[in-house]
Amino acid sequence: MVAGCRTLLAAGVFASSLLPLVGQSTSSAATPVPAAQPAPASTPAAHESSHFPKREQAYYQLFFGVDSIAAKAVESGELIKFSYRVLDAEKARPLNDKTNEPVMFDPAIKAKLIVPSLEKVGQLRQSSTPEAGKSYWMAFSNPGRVVKRGDRVSVTIGQFHIEGLVVE
Repeated sequence: MVAGCRTLLAAGVFASSLLPLVGQSTSSAATPVPAAQPAPASTPAAHESSHFPKREQAYYQLFFGVDSIAAKAVESGELIKFSYRVLDAEKARPLNDKTNEPVMFDPAIKAKLIVPSLEKVGQLRQSSTPEAGKSYWMAFSNPGRVVKRGDRVSVTIGQFHIEGLVVE
């Protein structure tokens, strides 16, 4: 077993040492090679950070009738806004059901966030009957700004559960 692991490790080290050679031409060494230009510094687009694999997108579309799922820090990080777009109103109904208590959880810091209920406003979430083509949201209280941009969170609302959602 140990000999097999050593052989596999040696093969991996050897293969990784060849990676710099891939893509180099075999033309003469006298040809000057232009200096590599560094890639322009840019921030990833908002849709890239929370991008899910197609299979995962299809799952949420098929079973819960939603897409465009996102989590975003708002109000200077005091709230985390969870949003989604409804494709099938009947399948998405549990997400807007007031009896389903939404919870956001950050497993890295073991923080549990809830949707606050304000005296004059009520819960910071939309609970009307969902309509196809419309986007809906709910805001989770983030006291002490413990969940930050770039953190991965999970959201549970009744039977709906999503993991690995990146906070934008």
